[in-house]
Amino acid sequence: MPTGTYNLIDQPCIPVRWKPDTPPAGSAAGLPDRVGFRELLLRSHDIETLAIADAPAHAALLRVLYAITARVAGLTEQGPTGDWDERRLGVLDEGRLQAAEVDAYFAQFEDRFFLFAPGGRPWMQDPRLAEQCDASKTAGVNKLVVTRPSGNNHSWFRHDTDTAAESPISSEAFLNLLVWHYYGPSGRCSAREVNGVKSASATAGPLRTALSYHPEGSSLFETLLAGLVPPETGVRGEEDLCPWEQEELPDPDRPPRASKGPRSRHTCRSQHALLLVPDDTSTHVRDAYITWAYRGERMPREDDYLIWQTSQQGNRYPRPADAGRALWRDLDALLLQNPPAGNAHPQQPRVFHSAAEVSEDLRVRALGFDQEGQAKDTQFIDASTPAVLGFAEANDARTVPAVARLRQLGELYGRRLDRAVKRAWATYVDDAKADGAAWAAQAGARYWPRAEAEFWARFRLLDRTSGIPDGGFDRVATRRAFVRLAEQTYDAVTAPVTRTLRGAKAVSQARAELYGGPPKNRSAVPAPRDTTKEPTA
Repeated sequence: MPTGTYNLIDQPCIPVRWKPDTPPAGSAAGLPDRVGFRELLLRSHDIETLAIADAPAHAALLRVLYAITARVAGLTEQGPTGDWDERRLGVLDEGRLQAAEVDAYFAQFEDRFFLFAPGGRPWMQDPRLAEQCDASKTAGVNKLVVTRPSGNNHSWFRHDTDTAAESPISSEAFLNLLVWHYYGPSGRCSAREVNGVKSASATAGPLRTALSYHPEGSSLFETLLAGLVPPETGVRGEEDLCPWEQEELPDPDRPPRASKGPRSRHTCRSQHALLLVPDDTSTHVRDAYITWAYRGERMPREDDYLIWQTSQQGNRYPRPADAGRALWRDLDALLLQNPPAGNAHPQQPRVFHSAAEVSEDLRVRALGFDQEGQAKDTQFIDASTPAVLGFAEANDARTVPAVARLRQLGELYGRRLDRAVKRAWATYVDDAKADGAAWAAQAGARYWPRAEAEFWARFRLLDRTSGIPDGGFDRVATRRAFVRLAEQTYDAVTAPVTRTLRGAKAVSQARAELYGGPPKNRSAVPAPRDTTKEPTA
């Protein structure tokens, strides 16, 4: 019979990458590739970063680790004198999390960290599903593991069949459990009967389609401290609890519990309920129940690691994950407290309001899942920047506007290039409705990587040490560089048709789009190229 022997506290379930020259603990022969929660926190100062291959699992686990770190570091409340920032810096000065606090926390909640707990409460699962769902119509392990095909879906990385599904090891199941809680799709799911009423419809997870941004330091210890969000005044640590810390399971027939602070805000937002079924050895998962967590009212979306935007209808929504969009194009929205407004009115993730207090050498890690609200999943997104948070507006208000203009110029000529190749194609085929998607895709594939390299090269030239306005940003030279990239890309993409008179004429006419398009009034004198209006978003 399966037993509750797989406890996430000490079982090696989290992949890590150690800092160079880190010595093994005690008499160990080497450093493990995976560790449990306890060793992860106790040795977070020796760990460089999490080594999780699946970006959504990485983003989900970070939120769990932030919540536990805040608890063991005594940073769950502002305190009577509002000295939360000073206390965080005190923990940073200690150089590590205190072993006594870490051990005390896991001693208190040891029985809640079992991945399998017959007769108990397995971690982040609902044991009631064994009775509320039909055991003959479970989701199965292929549905649980998000990189596997299930049902009639296409294969991603491997071929699997539901009739002969391979049981994932417990550590793999643990990470996919997290992905479902944060990125689970909306739509039909396994039926669940509560209080005599059966339903089979789930709401999308809190991070579904979104891209989250995290400050990243030289060690996991620094990363976790920088990722903590200051609790609002009035937040009480004994009320701001994670799901495994709460005494009772939530009532699926009632509205979701309101968050009481940062810890519950980032760990209690799941719209899905799951229950893993272990094999006889508790080393693998042989089946899984996956269904809805709450019926009716949807939980409001709120998260401090997302760029929030506003639609034309006034609705607030997170910036979506887009596998075709490089991270540098979001940089000013991460550094500026009030980014250029545009139509979307982006808001800086709240975590970046104070992250740079931990270190000015922090990088930004973007993690997400390019996907639709329901079943379609496209691509994981995992990208990082060089050390940039020292350029945050709170630290250096002079250079951040230069970063915004640098990004705007790169995007301006990327959009103009897109319009130019589409117009050239439509003119060449003599069809105004032709979208030129093939040329546009080719142009984007050529331009954006080179524009990114140009962006970072000029970003490194910004001077934060002197009193030079805008950090010495050279607007004219920057504009000329991006224009040159757009021109070179345009010539390369359109070259195959320029050997004919019609093609050469179409390409020549559409080239004007690179410079803002043909003037509407030909008698008007065109404005100088270096005063072209820049976009606002």
